[in-house]
Amino acid sequence: MAKSVHRSASTGHFVKASTVARHPGKTITQSVPSHSSGQYRSAISGKYISKASAARHTGKSVREG
Repeated sequence: MAKSVHRSASTGHFVKASTVARHPGKTITQSVPSHSSGQYRSAISGKYISKASAARHTGKSVREG
C-alpha cells in the first residue's frame, strides 16, 4: 500500500498538511510506493519528470528517494 507524504518543492523536505494548505503551489503531495528511488516529480503537476527537467526547474521539482 502506498503512503501519502507532503514535501516542499524548493528544499525537498517533508512538510505538514497545514503547510500544503498555506502554500499549494510550492508543495507536492505524493503517493510513495515502496520501490520509489532516484526519480523526480514536478511540484506543479505531480508528474514524473526527467533529471534534465528537474535541473532546469529546481524550485518546482522534488527528488524522491
